[in-house]
Amino acid sequence: MDIFMDALKVIFRIATILPFMLAIGLYMGKRSIGELPVFDFLVVLVFGAVVGADIADPEIEHIHTVIAMIAIGLLQKLISRIKIKHQKLGKLLTFEPTVVMYNGKFLKDNMKQIQYSIDNVLQMLREKDVFHTEDVELAIVEANGRLSVKLYPSKESVVREDMAIDKQANDVEIPVILDGRVQKDILQHLGLTEAWLMNQLEKRGEPSASSLFYAGVNAKHELVISRKDQASNHVPPFRH
Repeated sequence: MDIFMDALKVIFRIATILPFMLAIGLYMGKRSIGELPVFDFLVVLVFGAVVGADIADPEIEHIHTVIAMIAIGLLQKLISRIKIKHQKLGKLLTFEPTVVMYNGKFLKDNMKQIQYSIDNVLQMLREKDVFHTEDVELAIVEANGRLSVKLYPSKESVVREDMAIDKQANDVEIPVILDGRVQKDILQHLGLTEAWLMNQLEKRGEPSASSLFYAGVNAKHELVISRKDQASNHVPPFRH
C-alpha cells in the first residue's frame, strides 16, 4: 500500500512540477535556455537537481521544492540584470570571447587557454560550412562555446548561378599535419607520400612537420599551414 501511495505521489509531482518548470523557464528568458553562459549553466544544473530530488524522493516536502525553484528563478533574473548594469561583474561571471584563427592561421596559444583542440575547431568550422581554413579572416569562440566565423569578403557566399561560377566538386581542405604529427593514412588515401609533403614544406621554408600546428591540402594539392608559434600580436581584441 505504501509503495502504491509513493508511486501516486511521484506521478502527482511530475504532473504538477512540469508546468511550473515551464513557467519558471519562460520567466528566466530565452538567453538562459539558448546560450547557457557559465552562470546560467550552473543555474540549470541546480534547477534540475532540485526537481530531480523532489520527483525521486516522496519524503521531500513538495512546497520546499516550489520555493527553491522560485528562488532560483528570481536569483537568475537578478544576476542577469546586475550583469547588464555592471559590466565588470558580468565579466567575472562568464568567459571572454577568444580569437582562435586570424588571417587564415590557427592561434595555438589562444586555443590552449580555452582547452580547445584543433579537431574541435575544425569540426566547428565544418558545421559553419567552412572547408578551407585559408578562407577564414577571423574565428572567435564566444562565451557560450560557439564559433563565430568571418570569411574574407572575396570568400563570402554568393549565388554561383548568378555569377556564372562553376565550382570544382569535392573542393575541400584535408588535414595532413595536426599539432606536428603527419597524418600518414590520410596522405595515403589522397595518393600522396610523406616525401612529397616534406618537399612541399621545404619549398615553404619549413624545416619539419614538428614546427607546424596545422597543415591541410586542397583539391589542387596546395598546402595551407599554421605554425605552432604563430604570432598573435596584431589580433584585434574582443571584450564584452
